[in-house]
Amino acid sequence: MPQRPSDTLQRFYTAFSQLDHATMAECYAADAQFDDEAFSLRGRDEVAGMWRMLCSATRKSGAANWKLEFRDLQAEGSQGRAHWEAHYTFSATGRRVHNIIDAEFTFNEAGLILRHRDRFSFWRWSRQALGLPGLLLGWSPSLKRKVRSTAAGNLRKFLALPPA
Repeated sequence: MPQRPSDTLQRFYTAFSQLDHATMAECYAADAQFDDEAFSLRGRDEVAGMWRMLCSATRKSGAANWKLEFRDLQAEGSQGRAHWEAHYTFSATGRRVHNIIDAEFTFNEAGLILRHRDRFSFWRWSRQALGLPGLLLGWSPSLKRKVRSTAAGNLRKFLALPPA
C-alpha cells in the first residue's frame, strides 16, 4: 500500500535515531540509490547493508554516545529534503563527531525512497573523525578518495559476513 513520502521520512529518521536499520531499509525502493561523501550505493541491499553496518558500529562503539536530531522534513510530490545532525563516536579512531547533514530525496509512486543524497562538509567531518590528518588534508581530493575506498572495502567485508 502506498505511503506518503512525508510519512516515509518521519519513519526513516525515527528508526535511525533508534539505530533500527531494519526499519530504515524498509523505507527504500528495491532500486534505490544512495550517495554521500563516503558512499555511492546502488540497490536496497547495498543501501540497507550500509545502514546495518553503521548502526552496528555505533552500537559497538557506544550507543550511549549516539544522538540523532532531525528537523525540516519536507516532502512535496516525489521530492523531499531533511536536515539532520548526528553525534557519535567514529569507530575507526574513537573520536567524537558532530556531523551536520542536509539530505535530498526522490520517492517512487509507492512513497519509498528511490534516491537519497546526503551532503555535509567533508573537511569539517574529517577534522573531527580523523584528527590532525583530517585537519591538514580534509580539503584534498586524495583524502576523500581514501575515505571512500576504505568505506567501500569495509562495506564489502561487512556484507560478506553472515548477519548477526
